[in-house]
Amino acid sequence: MAARAGVSTALVSIVMRGAKGASDATRERVLAAAREIDYRPDSRARLLRSHRSHLLGVQFGLQQPFHTDLVEAVYAAAEPAGYQVVLSAVGAHRDERRAVESLLADRCEALVLLGPHAPAARLAELAERLPVVSVARRPRPTAPGVLVVRTADDVGARQAVDHLAALGHRAIAHIDGGRAPGSADRRRGYRAAMRRHGLADQVHVLPGGLTEEDGAAAARALLAARPRPTAVLAFNDRCATGVLDAFLRSGVAVPDEISVVGFDDSRLARLAHVDLTTVGQDITRMAELAVGLAVARLEGEEAPDTETVIAPRLVVRGTTAAPRGADSRASG
Repeated sequence: MAARAGVSTALVSIVMRGAKGASDATRERVLAAAREIDYRPDSRARLLRSHRSHLLGVQFGLQQPFHTDLVEAVYAAAEPAGYQVVLSAVGAHRDERRAVESLLADRCEALVLLGPHAPAARLAELAERLPVVSVARRPRPTAPGVLVVRTADDVGARQAVDHLAALGHRAIAHIDGGRAPGSADRRRGYRAAMRRHGLADQVHVLPGGLTEEDGAAAARALLAARPRPTAVLAFNDRCATGVLDAFLRSGVAVPDEISVVGFDDSRLARLAHVDLTTVGQDITRMAELAVGLAVARLEGEEAPDTETVIAPRLVVRGTTAAPRGADSRASG
């Protein structure tokens, strides 16, 4: 490009960096030459020369719609802060350790881990090397040095039960998330809300999980139950979608015969043909906090808290309604 513009490489560098030292005419020649060859500055190379990468590594679950929404929000929060995002997916044939090692190899300066399953000791080990933010999971036992941004999952489960109880439901089941992040808190919130409504004898927790298949399997167990619950709170929106599919295939009308509530308010829940009542997590706020905490650590600032908990909100759509008849203990 220097030869094309008829200037030295030093002048090209000055122009492309926007630094002082080049005349307007020279600047225009260099920029014209750059346009002719479709030149794009290598921002990563420039950062590497400064011994900073300004890269935030994000580990996410490949099959999790909620993580997809979080990743988009992380991008929106990182760019104004002057950082770029590097993604590393966890999938059926790619575990978390490999995903993280890939981010470290890319010289990421901080890690934002979405719903990590890694043991607390592993997270603490990473936090000794660079800032680590765990999003949507509170490590147990506590992982020293790890920053946490999460939703009050127990509160969200209580909101769902309160909504169903207000509609008149008594037989409210919960499809559990197993060992997934947030599962224990949601289970605890469900049980507490059922007791508060005088429904301790109606508590019904079924094994479930993160996927549509998990939801469908739990739904088939619900359909075989006698008496059959009139409402169900699923662990997440994917699980709830599996429940809806199983009910549809069995000819069980939602919400006429049974109400269904999900958790996350992912894009899946907002699809017109799904129209799922769900507990919404404030994705934008979670991403802003996660990026802000990571950047604060990188810039030498003290993080105000090791754990930040964000309130959820109930989003009522078309999969919940009052139970049929005066007796909500319909046996189906």
